Amino acid sequence: MDPEAFLIDLDGVLYVGESPVPGATDTIAYLRENGYPIRYVSNTTRKSRETLSRKLKSMGFEIPVSHIVTPSMAAASYIRGKKGTGAIILTTPEVSAEMGHEGIRHEEEGTGFVVVGDGGDLFTYSTLNKAFRHILGGAEIIALEKDRYWMGNDGLMLSAGPFVAALEYAAGTSAVVMGKPSRDYFMHALSSMDASPARTVMIGDDVVSDIGGASTAGLGGILVRTGKFRQDDLEKSPVLPTRVIASIADLPGLLASGELCPDR
Repeated sequence: MDPEAFLIDLDGVLYVGESPVPGATDTIAYLRENGYPIRYVSNTTRKSRETLSRKLKSMGFEIPVSHIVTPSMAAASYIRGKKGTGAIILTTPEVSAEMGHEGIRHEEEGTGFVVVGDGGDLFTYSTLNKAFRHILGGAEIIALEKDRYWMGNDGLMLSAGPFVAALEYAAGTSAVVMGKPSRDYFMHALSSMDASPARTVMIGDDVVSDIGGASTAGLGGILVRTGKFRQDDLEKSPVLPTRVIASIADLPGLLASGELCPDR
């Protein structure tokens, strides 16, 4: 069964660091020319959607902001749904500001939410301990993502997951996860383009967040050997991708040959 729509990860699939994956721009052009609906689902919590769109444009990708789905937007919607207006936001100032534009301000006191993204050097003992105390006081942990690591310019980098896990362990509670592999996150992306899970394929470089999350939501999953792909992670994974390909550059050839997604 051929797919009718795609969800595509950004970092590690379309680009690594500051460089586009060879052939990735041609693949996106091919998909658009052939009428495939696409949403770009990223667990990136260091950059706003506007910054991501500008970065992609500088690499030759023409991707509108409205087609980029990020956990911070999902978190803002979640907090508004609970009548909240503020949170302790542990992520970059840029993402914190973007959440502010969506009506969720960073507040040090009197809030019922602690939002944890990839804060980089923001994760000091002081900031984590302050968050821990708020959680003990009843604040809810909202994890923008729980990825273990990502591929930076100079190697693998810790992501938000290890810090979320530390807060969960210390406070004896569990976080609500906004980004991949949350099923709700995948369904939100699908609903924005009116796509069916059974006819949509996720393309990513993380067998847990991308492929595992896609499988839980009923999507097919294609794992690329770029970005943070590690063979040992694939071999240990209880979830197997529909296909494993060298890079997203292989996608047009597979679509043309009809060999991409055998009936499942």
